[in-house]
Amino acid sequence: MKTFEFLKVFNSPFKRPKLKWCFGKIAIGTPYFYPRRWVKATPERARKAALEDIKRIEDWNELNKNNSKPRKVPPFDLIYKEKLRHLYAVPKKIGFDFASLGWKTKWSDTDYRFEWNPIWSFVFFKWQIAVSFVPDDCHHYWEAWLYYHYNTEGTKRERIEACKKGFSQTCTVSNGETKTTVNYYNKILKEAYI
Repeated sequence: MKTFEFLKVFNSPFKRPKLKWCFGKIAIGTPYFYPRRWVKATPERARKAALEDIKRIEDWNELNKNNSKPRKVPPFDLIYKEKLRHLYAVPKKIGFDFASLGWKTKWSDTDYRFEWNPIWSFVFFKWQIAVSFVPDDCHHYWEAWLYYHYNTEGTKRERIEACKKGFSQTCTVSNGETKTTVNYYNKILKEAYI
């Protein structure tokens, strides 16, 4: 259920994110790769992967023959047996993908970093329908919401006040000539909570 936890933003003091729809040939990652599934190795896949590994080592040796000691090329049978134990990614033909809000913490438990917007995708052969939840000022919006969601308690108004104190969204922006101070809470919160 953590995949859908970001939906709590719709019942919060934050403005609703916009829905960005995409229809057409597969072009939207979920989040990094096009929709795919993992399959067990077949003899043909393992053979191809083993040959690619051998070629990669041989190419490296050729490019670096004057600079370093050549890498040993393992025997085909050894690499082939290893590749038979692997899983391989193949494009998804039909199915859904749900990518939750992408985020991490950097230097402390409250130093939130936004990575990608939530996305829902449906693939049917080579076609895709995808919807992304995209707010204005994504970084400021999602990072502030994460602080609100995980690090505050009380009523909505008390939680927003705690956000403003503990997780400032005031930045100085420059266009090269003039500097302006912007409080992003004024842009990402509903009118009643500014």
